[in-house]
Amino acid sequence: MKFSDIREDDWLSLMPYLDTCLLPVAGLAGTEPPWLAARRLEKLRDLLDLVEKPYRGRVVTYPAFQYVTSAPLADELERLCRNVKQAGFRHAVIALADGALLGGRAVPSCDLLLTEEADADVVRRGLTALWAPQGA
Repeated sequence: MKFSDIREDDWLSLMPYLDTCLLPVAGLAGTEPPWLAARRLEKLRDLLDLVEKPYRGRVVTYPAFQYVTSAPLADELERLCRNVKQAGFRHAVIALADGALLGGRAVPSCDLLLTEEADADVVRRGLTALWAPQGA
């Protein structure tokens, strides 16, 4: 479900069910030639397709984080994950078009990181583990 599909009046009643925020990250610097920017966005679209439709009743897709600033991307994403959790989401999932952009750094508040290598099985296993009852 897209963030824009949720009305203010419905949010409190939907929160228990829509507990996972999907954060699309293109990771563009603005220095890419158009063909490379298009390729990265296509990868991101493919990742989102693996999550959005099959898990529509549980996941809310937020607007894409398109451009990387001078701050390390992992720090930016950590801040973003913490913020969406403070806004009421239980889980933060990042869909990152190019996993190399993190430079091997972790994003501790991210519950699941999906990169260009992910397929439907990786997504299913990751989300199933994320949503499993504690202690199961």
